[in-house]
Amino acid sequence: MRVLVAPDKFAGTLSAVEAAEAIASGWRRTAPADEVVLAPMSDGGPGFVAVLHATLGGELLAVTVESPHGDEVPATLLVVGETAYVESAQACGIHLTRGEGGEFGSTVGVGTLLLSAMDAGARRIVVGLGGSGTNDGGAGMLAALGAEADVSLDLGGIFLDGVGSVDLSVPRSFLAGIGLVAATDVDNPLTGLFGATKAFGPQKGIAEHGLVELDGFLEQFAAATDRRLALEPGAGAGGGLGFGLMLLGARRVSGIELVAQAVGLEEQARVADLVITGEGAFDFSSRAGKVPYGVAAVAAEALRPCIALAGQVLVGSREMRALGMDAAYSLVEAVGEDRAFSDPAGALSELAARVARTWSA
Repeated sequence: MRVLVAPDKFAGTLSAVEAAEAIASGWRRTAPADEVVLAPMSDGGPGFVAVLHATLGGELLAVTVESPHGDEVPATLLVVGETAYVESAQACGIHLTRGEGGEFGSTVGVGTLLLSAMDAGARRIVVGLGGSGTNDGGAGMLAALGAEADVSLDLGGIFLDGVGSVDLSVPRSFLAGIGLVAATDVDNPLTGLFGATKAFGPQKGIAEHGLVELDGFLEQFAAATDRRLALEPGAGAGGGLGFGLMLLGARRVSGIELVAQAVGLEEQARVADLVITGEGAFDFSSRAGKVPYGVAAVAAEALRPCIALAGQVLVGSREMRALGMDAAYSLVEAVGEDRAFSDPAGALSELAARVARTWSA
């Protein structure tokens, strides 16, 4: 039996690569005769560069960038031929916000990553968006590339109040002739009821009473740049980083689809007997561009069963099937919350060993 293991990260505990290895280890203990193939996945968020490096190879370049609050933090570019892959969460991820609200964080560090990619000779730059702790519409990134405005662009979304004019001529000249791709994990617009602020602001620590105000500031930023682009799917990804990249001519693609193509997921699913995916919390939001839903869609196209191993399973059987899963198994239910967090790799391996008793031939 051939088993394809294609999980996302288990946020806060395991990278996608580590999760795939843990699942494979447990499965092999129960079913040593099975062929287990690893294809760790990403939707563009944390782990994007590591997942692509594991599949594509290439050269990793270490750089130093600014965090959302101006601290120096390490980041890594992946260069494969003339393409550079950038993970925005390394510069503005929620883990870098020091617990402060996303309205005060800047995306300046993402601009530095783009400059580093250009210095490395890249003619195409793919930016993975996801896991951000910022909400500035990409203004900080644009400032790092030389954009100018009648307000400060590099201090966070809360400081965009009153913006009336933005000059993008310098960053656009920098990127002339370079193919820019925004790999997003969501398809939300920049503003409005389903925009970056209203949909994702609370999880970035933005107080309920501040959501309408901040959304209004991003509306002003859109009016000063390009209202039409603000309505595009994915403009709200990364706290509006998708919009900032679109202002520079970026083409938006689904992060999960880009990674799936890079790792040859469709081809691997067609020759597998079972596909396994997973993530930290499997809930109905997984349908919005997340890894499990994307992997399940590929498995369905190949007419292969797909199951999920997750830290927590927060959907019922009907919702699970709507997400394309034949079954989903909870790590917390299987081994308890303490074990799931204290020994995530060992616990996930144990769960995989149990599941193999049901699914292995």
